[in-house]
Amino acid sequence: MSSISNKYIKGPKVNPSAKKDSLEAKQPYVDNGISRISPERYFSAEFMEKEWENLWSKVWLIAGPTSDLAKTGDYFIFEIGRESLIITKNEKNQIKAFYNVCSHRGNKLILNERGNLSTFTCSFHSWKYNLDGELIKITDEESFREGVICQNAGLSEILCETYAGLIFINMDSKACPLIERLGLPEGYLESYSIDKMKVARHVQSEWEANWKTGVDAFYEVYHLHAVHPETRTVMDDVETQYDLYPHGASRMIVPLGRKSPRVNDQETVDIGLETMLASAGIENKDFPVDAKLVRNTIQKHKRNLAKELGFDYSNLTDGQLTDSWATGIFPNVQLGLHPEGIFLMRFLPHPYDPERFFYDTMTLCRSSDNPAYRVPDWMGLPEDLDLSDFSRPMTEHFAPNEPANLGLVLDQDSQLLPRIQKGIKSKGFKGPLWSEQEQRLRHFHCELDLYLEQSK
Repeated sequence: MSSISNKYIKGPKVNPSAKKDSLEAKQPYVDNGISRISPERYFSAEFMEKEWENLWSKVWLIAGPTSDLAKTGDYFIFEIGRESLIITKNEKNQIKAFYNVCSHRGNKLILNERGNLSTFTCSFHSWKYNLDGELIKITDEESFREGVICQNAGLSEILCETYAGLIFINMDSKACPLIERLGLPEGYLESYSIDKMKVARHVQSEWEANWKTGVDAFYEVYHLHAVHPETRTVMDDVETQYDLYPHGASRMIVPLGRKSPRVNDQETVDIGLETMLASAGIENKDFPVDAKLVRNTIQKHKRNLAKELGFDYSNLTDGQLTDSWATGIFPNVQLGLHPEGIFLMRFLPHPYDPERFFYDTMTLCRSSDNPAYRVPDWMGLPEDLDLSDFSRPMTEHFAPNEPANLGLVLDQDSQLLPRIQKGIKSKGFKGPLWSEQEQRLRHFHCELDLYLEQSK
């Protein structure tokens, strides 16, 4: 590249002393070029159809967390584009995935978003299937001619694998194993013990923008100073570490509890940092007097508190205790990883409108009956949530322009994206011009193009 000395190409290191084999280590730079993509991919119906045939129908997708299927017969529905899928746990403790459609006449089999059943019964003609998808009852079976009902009459099964507490599905029966496409290093997701967490809040809101407009907005912090200025005293948007992995995976390590270099006053522990300290369970008398000490103070407190709570943080770096490891799993997921819990964000395509998508976010956290245990306030959980014992809530659904109460920052994003979507369609816009602070976007779109080239 022409400006290889640029500091953003070399990239800041959140922990310069991190060993090469550490999960925190800065990854080697990946040169994805400087080409400019056509804006049509954000609004073209033809492009949307190409994505359905060559991306969504062939890629590994996160359907949900394993904690949503705790018992035999538990199930939930995963809607992706024009498809509805049943994810369930059978009597052998195996997680299975099926198309949510009766093999008789195509009726949608399950209407509830989640529940527990020993069998699946069609509401049209009462055909019944077991948890392995086998057809076990046909109403008036004797009325069918010989040979009709032996033609693949069970539910159509989909590839399904679990990894690090997450359930992945793939509608391509010839897809390679998940581990070959995930892209993240071994131990990366496992270090957070996601399998020990469960969903405390699940919100799905419809946004008036293309799903990729959503991914692009959440894959960089270059916009924080302008769109979310209130974050400048608690998040370091300039020294964020960007890393690119194989198969479209990527991450940014955003230091929390540290002021942005854009802020002139780097010493005062202001209201933002005080709130973050209090949210971590640190008493006012123990607040540091210098803002530069806040991040380390929180790290030490969490490390000590983990022992009291019985949580094992031994495989987490100090940076993981405070910072947001915003991790992208291709094509449509961003995981906000934290020791207390994770934000699982999915950017789900609309079934037929390329200028709408569903922003689906689950907040998962651990349970503890220790009164010292606290989930940081900025994770946006209900104030009255009992962390000693909470059950899986139903999904909160919100229509376009309906406030989803996601918190100030996400509400600002929901207002911003429709404006971006409108501007993308302007004759005056020729395609994005990405900086190295937006290298995750280019990496994502390069991987997307690899899938779409299959149609040529």
